[in-house]
Amino acid sequence: MSRLPPCERSRIRAVRALFIRLGAERTAEGRSLRLLREWLSPVQRMQFAEKEYFEVVGGDTGRRYRIYPGTMSNVFEVDETGHPRLGLCFRTMGELPIGDVMLAQKIALENCESSVLAVARSFVPGIFMFRRGRLLG
Repeated sequence: MSRLPPCERSRIRAVRALFIRLGAERTAEGRSLRLLREWLSPVQRMQFAEKEYFEVVGGDTGRRYRIYPGTMSNVFEVDETGHPRLGLCFRTMGELPIGDVMLAQKIALENCESSVLAVARSFVPGIFMFRRGRLLG
């Protein structure tokens, strides 16, 4: 491939990336992430693409929450400077793909925040509070 002109190498990389993405979207996890992106606002979608998290505003208190990729211990209340203040651990019942869990967390915080806070376990964010374990499609 190194003997090909730069524009041809670039086109081959783009085709390869598209092929991988289309294959990933055929999995349950890939479809769940596509659905999640469809439900995100344009600002949230940009945050998720650039920073690998998105923020939501609680429907009852107006607090800001940051949702990272994950299925539990992945939601953090953030202060006015954007620093994590409190971690929340809550998730869906049963095993669901990561995008479905994150979408459920988003909808729950935006529409029934007080119910979420009543059942969520809180924890103090620390140095190792979040570490991305896998690439998202």
